[in-house]
Amino acid sequence: MHYASLSQQVKHFLTASCLLGAAGVAQAQAVADYPIRPVSFTQVKLTDNFWLPRLKTNTDVTIPASFQRCEATNRVKNFEMAAAKSGKFATTYPFDDTDIYKTIEGASYSLSLYPDEHLKEYVDALIKKVAAAQEPDGYLYTARTIDPAHPHSWAGKERWEKERELSHELYNSGHLYEAAVAHYQATGQKNLLNIALKNADLVCSVFGPGRRAVAPGHEIVEMGLVKLYRVTGQAKYLNTAKFFLDQRGQYKGYDFKSTDEWKNGQYWQDDKPVVAQTEAEGHAVRAEYLYSAMADVAALTGDKPLLAAVDTIWKNMVTKKMYVQGGTGAVGGGERFGANYELPNATAYNETCASVADVYWQQRMFQLHGDAKYADIMEKVLYNGLISGVGLDGKSFFYTNAMQIKGGLGTKDTEPARSGWFDCSCCPTNLARLFPSLPGYVYGQHDKDLYVNLFVSSTANLTVNKKPVQLVQQNNYPWDGGLKFVVNPAASTDFNLLVRVPGWARGEAMPSDLYTFATPTKSEVVIKVNGKPTAYTLRNGYAVLPRKWRKGDVVEMTLPMDVRRVVANPNVKDDLGKVALQRGPIMYCAEWTDNKGKASNLVVPPTATFTAAYRPELLNGVTTLTATVPAVQVDAAASTIQTVPQTLTAIPYYAWANRGKGEMTVWFPAQIVDVDLVTRPAELPGTGK
Repeated sequence: MHYASLSQQVKHFLTASCLLGAAGVAQAQAVADYPIRPVSFTQVKLTDNFWLPRLKTNTDVTIPASFQRCEATNRVKNFEMAAAKSGKFATTYPFDDTDIYKTIEGASYSLSLYPDEHLKEYVDALIKKVAAAQEPDGYLYTARTIDPAHPHSWAGKERWEKERELSHELYNSGHLYEAAVAHYQATGQKNLLNIALKNADLVCSVFGPGRRAVAPGHEIVEMGLVKLYRVTGQAKYLNTAKFFLDQRGQYKGYDFKSTDEWKNGQYWQDDKPVVAQTEAEGHAVRAEYLYSAMADVAALTGDKPLLAAVDTIWKNMVTKKMYVQGGTGAVGGGERFGANYELPNATAYNETCASVADVYWQQRMFQLHGDAKYADIMEKVLYNGLISGVGLDGKSFFYTNAMQIKGGLGTKDTEPARSGWFDCSCCPTNLARLFPSLPGYVYGQHDKDLYVNLFVSSTANLTVNKKPVQLVQQNNYPWDGGLKFVVNPAASTDFNLLVRVPGWARGEAMPSDLYTFATPTKSEVVIKVNGKPTAYTLRNGYAVLPRKWRKGDVVEMTLPMDVRRVVANPNVKDDLGKVALQRGPIMYCAEWTDNKGKASNLVVPPTATFTAAYRPELLNGVTTLTATVPAVQVDAAASTIQTVPQTLTAIPYYAWANRGKGEMTVWFPAQIVDVDLVTRPAELPGTGK
């Protein structure tokens, strides 16, 4: 679906959810919207062996740990002091309020999956503290309200004064709105929604044409306002979201000739109007929240230039600025996108929050265009660069996600380890809210088309072509390529089942030339209906299965699960002469503990043959890859270098750093063309050091 068809599609009216607003019931109304609607997380019940345990760990471990850490680090106390108008802001950053909002959001989704009266009571008590901290006109920002005469140094003397650069006042509001809508959808309660609407009414009265103007420094308020628009049908929320987008590139205080992104506005995507932006730029999390909001507003207003811009930016990121495991934001200074093809391994940043934001963006791009390439990217991020951000214990995290850890001097002191919390702890709480929302990313619908985007064992209760349909997925994905779908309509009904045929199963490592498979695939994707092979047409990466479906119809699809070598575009200098390993949607790495204490000495020549084996006892159950490869070895006297045959064991990238600190690599040299000499300080006599 392209620009010309969007304007036609947005004329199809979708009935807005009849949700409760602050004053009562908002009347259901017709609104322009995405051509494709997601199926709500409340309609999809998981039975999946891969995701369901993660969602359960998120409920049992991550969310309680997050709330406990919000208590222990005084994030909750900030709200209590704001209510009392007494004390001193007790944490580091003015956006620390959002860790509570995000955890409430995750807990809300979780309550829908796993009803828990104790958790519900705790969340309700926390919401009361949030309400008490809100000022009479709706303002909610503990970094100022605690002591208005002495606000946080980032906040400015007056409200909104430093919103462009530092204060994060609107960022806090955005996460409040997101949490409030999730809480209402999951529980039906208005308590948090009322707080959000009161704050949003203030924001809409302060900002807009003829009033205050600013491009929010850290985007997300735009996405949150759109969600409030969906809840209430009140146009002012959508209009204010669009107003914030339109303010970008309007500020006269930047030095646009400067190459310093802090001085020219690029850091927060404010150097050009959004419709003139062509590259993914600046702080990656802010950027991907912005691009998500651009997609929202384009869908809801039919704004073609806005749609064209977000499409162009998407293409730039996927063709020039994404790591092979789905990570984004290559440069640590500014947590930002680098230049085109700037994807270093040793210094890769890949903030976990950027992966969360990218999932939101890819889902919206799918809803705009109905193309499987967006779900392909979403799958890559979900199974690799996102879940690598949380340890298997559910309470240890990576803020950044490395691509290569090289021991060098043999010390592990400087090598990364997972942490339980951070001073800026946006990533753990972002994961807490994303995980339980996963059921909402599995399906999409448009008229008689039912899209299957993610292969997650589950039961979905849908309405297709105005008739009830139950769709059951049964699989052992991502370890096995055998997929089964059981279709159970209440009565025989015509509709099109569109099953995504992943790009990687069609010989496409990425929907661009940034990464490709070293050799063509020889396998074909076979689909059977009721046991009989079925010819199908491919539409935008989806196998289209039109049929008058009857109860008990079974669709089976078999995806090739060969081990594939991935090579990077030659412009990615760090990956020249190297290969990465992929099986199904999973990207692999070698970790020190499986490979004689090192990973940087392994070579993967074209002749190496890999064997895949599922190991239920390892890392909560993973499929490993093994092959005999040359390993560079230095003799005991440190005078001779040679290669020796060694078994390389590769594990899924997401599972690394769960067994201690040490070397890790995603990219392997295909041959030895040079040797990097590392010297070690001589041992001091008598010290053992």
